[in-house]
Amino acid sequence: MLTLYSGPLSMFGAKVQIAALEKGIAFELVMVPFDRDDRYLPLHPEVARINPKKQVPVLIDTDIDLAGPLEIFDSTQLFEYLEDLKPEPALWQRGVAPRARTRQLELKADEVFFPHVIKLFGLQDDMQSAAAQAACAGCAAFYEYLERLLADSDCLAGGYSYADIAFYVAQTYAERKGALMTTATPRLMAWRERVGQRPAVVEVIAPMMQFLASQNRGVPPHLQHHLQNVVPHRPQQPRSTPA
Repeated sequence: MLTLYSGPLSMFGAKVQIAALEKGIAFELVMVPFDRDDRYLPLHPEVARINPKKQVPVLIDTDIDLAGPLEIFDSTQLFEYLEDLKPEPALWQRGVAPRARTRQLELKADEVFFPHVIKLFGLQDDMQSAAAQAACAGCAAFYEYLERLLADSDCLAGGYSYADIAFYVAQTYAERKGALMTTATPRLMAWRERVGQRPAVVEVIAPMMQFLASQNRGVPPHLQHHLQNVVPHRPQQPRSTPA
C-alpha cells in the first residue's frame, strides 16, 4: 500500500499526485486539515512524525521493504522514488545530460521561480507596492526564460517531464497571487494550455480550484472551467515491485 499525505492547496503535494497519476501508480490519498491562514493545522500526526519540517507531501510505502514501511518526504525526492518504482513512462529525460537539464529545470521551478511567488503572499491588496512589483518582475523574467526554451520544443525539457509538472503547478500559484502570464510569452501560454489538458493534471487541479471556490477565494480565469464539472478519480493499475 502506498499512501500519499497532501493538502487541498499544497503545491508540492499536487506535483506528486500528478506524477503518480501520470505513471499509473496506485495510491491512497490522505488530505490533511487546512486552515484559512494557508497552514495545515492541526498537524497530521504522521506528517509531523515523518517530516522534520512538518509539511506535506509525505509518502508511506508499506509494500516495498519487508523490514518495515518506507517513509519519504520532499516532492523532488518523491519524484525520484516514483521514477525508480515505475520507470515507464519515464518522466526524467533519458541520457545523462538531458536528465541533468530536466532536474535543473524542476529545481528552478521550486527554488528560483517560486520564491518570487512567495513574496506575493499577503500583497494582493497592494499589488502596486515596490515589493509586489519586484516579485512580479521576477516571475515575468522567468516566463521569458521558459519562452526561449520552448522555441524548439513543445515541453520544457524536450519531452513531457517532472519539469513540466513542477512549473505548471507553481505557475498556477503565481496566477492566484497576481504574477500573470501574458501574450508576451505566447509559446509558454500554449504550453500551459497543453499541459492543463492532460487527464492527470485535470484530476488534481480541478479539485484544487473547486476547493478555492468553496472557500470564497479567487480562481484564475484560465482555470475557471474546472468549476463546472466534478472530475472522477481514475483507477490506477496495480504496481509491480522492482527487482
